[in-house]
Amino acid sequence: MTTTPASAPPAGPTVRYQPDDTPPLRLAVGVGLQLAVLNIAAVMLIPMVVMRAAGMSDSYFAWAVLASVTVCGLTTVVQALRAGRFGAGHVMVMGTSGAFIPASIMALVEGGPSLLATLVVMSALVPLVLSWRLSLFQRILTPAVSGTVIMLIPVTVMPFVSGLLSGVREGAGAPGAPLSFLVTVLVIGGLALKATGSLRLWAPVIGVVAGSAIAAYHGLYDLERVAAAPSIDLPRPQAPGFDLGFGPDFWTLLPSFLLVAVIAAVRTMSSAIAVQRVSWRRKNRAIDFRAVQGAVSVDGLGNLLAGLAGTVPGSATTTSVPLTQLTGVAARAVGIVAGAAFIALAFLPKAFAAILAIPDPVFAGYLVVLLAMLFTIGMKIVVQDGLGYRDGLIVGIAFLAGVSFQYGMIFPEHVSGFAGGLLENGMNAGGLAAILMTLFLRVTDPRRSRIETGSDPSDLVAIRGFLGDFSSRNGWGREMANRLAAAMEETLLTLGEGAANARRRLQLTARRDGDSAVLDLFVAPVGDNLQDRVALLGEVEDDTPVAREVSLRLLRHLASSVRHRQYHDTDVVTVRVEAPL
Repeated sequence: MTTTPASAPPAGPTVRYQPDDTPPLRLAVGVGLQLAVLNIAAVMLIPMVVMRAAGMSDSYFAWAVLASVTVCGLTTVVQALRAGRFGAGHVMVMGTSGAFIPASIMALVEGGPSLLATLVVMSALVPLVLSWRLSLFQRILTPAVSGTVIMLIPVTVMPFVSGLLSGVREGAGAPGAPLSFLVTVLVIGGLALKATGSLRLWAPVIGVVAGSAIAAYHGLYDLERVAAAPSIDLPRPQAPGFDLGFGPDFWTLLPSFLLVAVIAAVRTMSSAIAVQRVSWRRKNRAIDFRAVQGAVSVDGLGNLLAGLAGTVPGSATTTSVPLTQLTGVAARAVGIVAGAAFIALAFLPKAFAAILAIPDPVFAGYLVVLLAMLFTIGMKIVVQDGLGYRDGLIVGIAFLAGVSFQYGMIFPEHVSGFAGGLLENGMNAGGLAAILMTLFLRVTDPRRSRIETGSDPSDLVAIRGFLGDFSSRNGWGREMANRLAAAMEETLLTLGEGAANARRRLQLTARRDGDSAVLDLFVAPVGDNLQDRVALLGEVEDDTPVAREVSLRLLRHLASSVRHRQYHDTDVVTVRVEAPL
């Protein structure tokens, strides 16, 4: 998010508990259980579909579902805890990824569970590498790409919603399906719009219970399944081992798994950005890309565990984003409770059965509200820095590509045979299109002016000379050169306050963008986020030293925008300076 010179808007009242807050135990348990209950069926559904489609035995089918739920529970807890470089430190539910369905089915059909396990472990390397050096990809994985992926999630899931509405058991009352669907949507939507306090916190559960009651009246709730399931049962592991023959099937399917892993990682990045948008009271808070790195690293960890267990890999879901926005509870304790509930439910077959017995139309009603909120969140991410002509074209083409491929509007006979049907998934097709178009723009952009030097005041002479030459080549006069040098000096002085005494290397690039100059600074990690400090200037009275405040005010005056992206390995500061009239 870009910080402009204007003062930040007042904090909204929607967030009751931020990630670092400690909510009452009863509230944390309640919201966490909501999150688990409303996601457990979706986590189970994808391995169920894959194993049934591939014709796996009942025993392996049960093991794959159990393993998926357990892995998702463990990684959800890690996301909330943020242990070292692993975890976002936010409420992010980890789930199985529908993008892996076609490739996973083909792997099971061609080589069985051992081939699937090998390919999933290989795909785990993709998010692990991306998370380690995410700063290298920051010019490609832009808000336009992330927002488009989020906006395409409803497009990709809507056929599933349609299937839920049409999959009513034979013999059930005819009006039960539409009535339970409509009641679920109206109750959740109405409470979300009008309710306050604790009532709003429980809107999703109240809606699902109300819809289930209507469905049960019409014979849609399967009580026999719940009664037949045992209360407690121990898992029966069936780890498949690995296929280390690396035959033709492995090399044929490996590109599909790696490409889908990239798309899944982009979805996780989008989710990590989106959850930060709704988790803090101050809405213009800078995105912490170290948290994004942590979220993607958990993707890799989860896929590694899924591969060892021989089940379907996953990624972070976006379901916690609208629920956080709906309840206003973003405390990490909620994520810990949700993950622990996943693990507990893996050993409670009767509770599993009770959740799976929720009628499909009720689940569809909940998804409709969820998907509507996700689409608006994606739009906000797309326009967060302003939507220029090029980014707007990328979003438009990628979104239309996703819709068109999802619904078979573009050469379906050819698309179905490419990479195991990879592009039949709208999120895959649109996300890949957005990445490729962004990459094309970056490759074909005019070459940037670049200098590598130190970041000490003694290096300012060389930096001033570099900026003077850059200004002259672009037809700007001495006034613009002085403005660029002043903005650069104030940026370095402000960043230097949070750094150690050791000399740090600086890479500075400069490019022209219309009537503006854009400076990108790549330096070793520092302390506070410069973007936040500029945005907070003048909002509150604190003990900021006068010299530091003067430097921040000068920077805010000289630069039209400042964006600070903090990664574990480097800090990237982008400063935009308008040319004088």
